[in-house]
Amino acid sequence: MKKIILAATFIGYSAFALAQDAVNVNKVVSVEQAFDKLVERKGIKDGFLAVADPDGIIFKPDVVKIVDFYSKIDKQAGKLSWQPKFARISANGDLAFTAGPYIYQNGKTDDDKVFGDYVSIWRTNADGKLKLLIDLGIQHPEAEEEVVTDFKEPDPAHRSGPSKDPFGAKNVIIGTDKTFNHGLTLSAMASYKEFLSPEGRYYFPGFPPMTGTDVVMKFINNEAISITAETTDGGRAASNDLAYTYGHARITKGNVVGNYNYVRVWEIDKTKKWNILLEIFSPIENE
Repeated sequence: MKKIILAATFIGYSAFALAQDAVNVNKVVSVEQAFDKLVERKGIKDGFLAVADPDGIIFKPDVVKIVDFYSKIDKQAGKLSWQPKFARISANGDLAFTAGPYIYQNGKTDDDKVFGDYVSIWRTNADGKLKLLIDLGIQHPEAEEEVVTDFKEPDPAHRSGPSKDPFGAKNVIIGTDKTFNHGLTLSAMASYKEFLSPEGRYYFPGFPPMTGTDVVMKFINNEAISITAETTDGGRAASNDLAYTYGHARITKGNVVGNYNYVRVWEIDKTKKWNILLEIFSPIENE
């Protein structure tokens, strides 16, 4: 009887401990909101330095470590504020992202405001704290409609221990990104139809965010967009449910050709297929 009681107690305790350790998407939303408040108090430079992962990157216009860039510049002028509206976190809690609208103002009048959307990717450090891994944004006119909030909890069934082959796991998502890029050279429409999640968001400079396969494909068709792209790097959550990639793209839009940095966030579906949950293109301009 004592053994039964002890076993029941242990099972109950284990379930309680698991529940206590459950990962919630609000973790990354709260971190992002705290980051916004930190920038408001300390300024852009000190805010970014405080949250940056040692390997965290931004695009200026080429890839540069956040720490290297902000430690070498003077205090950055202007005020920057933003609001997370789209967020996910991996089942293990080691990888997450948020995206949403931002406002940058370097003056006192409304005419001095710059509007756009940002994407931030976060990963945990050795202490389990989320640190900023990638940050990228686009500009577009002030949005006429409120952005729909989309925060979704991870599937606890994906929770897992440390990967036995982390390099192999990374190679899978890099290979998937390269496959998608190859498909873009053949047919952008067909590639997005195959790889873009039904709830995927698409961020293109000069336009408000777009959501859903049909909307994105209509935009690509109407704007006569063709894309060639090359993968630079990427990574994957230990729980194998969330991943990211980034690289360079050359985009033809009508008669205009430009170079861009891209970042993609991938999620895995029930059939174990990786789909694009988010894609952002940021123009490469000399700064």
